[in-house]
Amino acid sequence: MAVHLALIRNEMSIPVLILLVAAVLMVLRLALRDLVLVPQTLRRAILETLDAALFAVVLAFFIITFVVQAFFIPSGSMEPTLQIGDRILVAKFYYRLAPIRRGDVIVFRYPLNPGKDFVKRVVGVAGDRVELRRGVVYVNGKPHPELTPSNGDQTCAQSYGPKTVTEGHLFVLGDNRCNSEDSRFFGLVPVRNVVGRALVIYWPLHRVGLVR
Repeated sequence: MAVHLALIRNEMSIPVLILLVAAVLMVLRLALRDLVLVPQTLRRAILETLDAALFAVVLAFFIITFVVQAFFIPSGSMEPTLQIGDRILVAKFYYRLAPIRRGDVIVFRYPLNPGKDFVKRVVGVAGDRVELRRGVVYVNGKPHPELTPSNGDQTCAQSYGPKTVTEGHLFVLGDNRCNSEDSRFFGLVPVRNVVGRALVIYWPLHRVGLVR
């Protein structure tokens, strides 16, 4: 049985594209500023337009860098929720406004190598007692089918635990339960490692929608 590592890649294409656009706008502005062949009135109007465009580009870069971040899904560890090739937007500010809850799909820095980002579903928060019984998630002794893909797919009827989640930590699982490296293997995830909540699949077009 192959185990997917759930490693995801920071989708840098959008920020890089924005930086390239900003660089082009800056070059155009500098070139036009000293171009005496263009009438002053027209030059001023074009410079104002370039300034407005440059401000919009810088603002977009700030939002993508500090508010939301794009990631690419290269493995099947979160199937069926996230498919190979999906591109998602992660709200980096989300948990400044709301607590982390069971069922949230989060991106976090891998505890064994913080230079890597993983995506998983939270099934246990501080104080929870988590276990798997024939593939079904139990939290504090109660079954939670909403945390179990396909309501307990019997093709992946594994058992685990129980495991108590300590303060400041989370217990996470991949939705592709039989093919996921998660808290069953690398242990609890420190809350400080959380990058943000996965909110939206924005590509490919036929997959566009909220991450649930």
